[in-house]
Amino acid sequence: MTVAGAVFLACSSSFAANPGTRPQGAGGQGLKEPQSGAAQPGSRPGGDPRALFMTGQTALQNGDLVGAEKAFRQVIAIDPSVAGAYSNLGVIAMRRKDWDHALNYLQKAAKLAPKVSGVRLNIGLVYYRQGDYAAAIPPLASVLRDQPDSEQARYLLGLCKLFTQNYGEAVSILEPLWPQKSNEVMYLYVLSMAANGAGEKELDDRAVARLIEVGGDSPEFHLLLGKAYLYHQETEKATAELEEAASKNPNLPFVHFNLGIAYMRSGDNRRAEEEFHRDIRIEPDVPDSYELLGEFYLRTGKDSEAEKTFQEALRLNARMPGSFYGLAKIYLRQGKYEQALASIDAALRLAPDSQSVHYLHGQILSKMGRKEEAKTEFATVDKMAAAGSAKDVETFSEGRLPSPEVSRQPPE
Repeated sequence: MTVAGAVFLACSSSFAANPGTRPQGAGGQGLKEPQSGAAQPGSRPGGDPRALFMTGQTALQNGDLVGAEKAFRQVIAIDPSVAGAYSNLGVIAMRRKDWDHALNYLQKAAKLAPKVSGVRLNIGLVYYRQGDYAAAIPPLASVLRDQPDSEQARYLLGLCKLFTQNYGEAVSILEPLWPQKSNEVMYLYVLSMAANGAGEKELDDRAVARLIEVGGDSPEFHLLLGKAYLYHQETEKATAELEEAASKNPNLPFVHFNLGIAYMRSGDNRRAEEEFHRDIRIEPDVPDSYELLGEFYLRTGKDSEAEKTFQEALRLNARMPGSFYGLAKIYLRQGKYEQALASIDAALRLAPDSQSVHYLHGQILSKMGRKEEAKTEFATVDKMAAAGSAKDVETFSEGRLPSPEVSRQPPE
């Protein structure tokens, strides 16, 4: 296990506080299992689907993904209506972080067994781990409707509401977990984020006070408390806590990420850039780190470096509206209007409720001479501003705070 895994597992005692926990196999609960002697004409001699299914289950439980995959594929070749085989193939793909194949198999299982909540829970988890939080909400919400006491579904759904900036809904989903989870620093931190976004100061203060009470003196605690102070715009306090975390564990994932934000807010650009690079050295495959560094370069006028880092963020995760937004700003500045339009269109597909994205879209259309379309976009911006419905995809310097310390999945 890497340091990241140790950090987040230490902050939680169950799947509910650790969405990176391994998915569960089908196990047969409500899923169709094959019947002995169900082989169809043309199947392999001796191909008993029930025996093959049990062989696959045993292999999966023992971590033999190759053997399990082979067995479940044989089951499907004999009887393509076995939901449990599709579900377990989805689990295998999840463990390999092959999200597209996992989703394909799990959706087939869900179609065959729509009442099995465990399959829908895994579908939600796949979307979550792809960073597609909006898509994760419906399957997770359906699980919670079927199983109101499911901490797993409730916590994940609360996180998805938080990351889609539905702060009030996030609070209403997460707050009922207080009796079970108010001793867990990650839960308290997430609840504070949601309450802060929803303007519920009393709950926010209560969550932060409890976080301080139970946090101890670990570097992980100082990291989360520092990030909580960043959310409250208390940069000086945040810097002190994050520096304390870094002094206790210089290789702690995301401490340098957040220190970079703190130094940026205080105007120390040199130290901010150093911290962003330190974070990338520790966790080189986190797209948020590259996006953040790209935003830093964009603000400091280093367009070439910004373009490269935004593209690296998108290589790691093609669903990063902030990176598309940053590229669009660069291309607009360079007069590359077609490239700018392609980038902002991509950002708009991922963040249709962002006022800043619509505004930049209008600017680009205007530069291209598409005046009527630009006018429509600017009217949309005015309506969003009047209704207070905009969800920001502007840079972190204007208040957006990415939270990979929460959304980033610990290794299995």
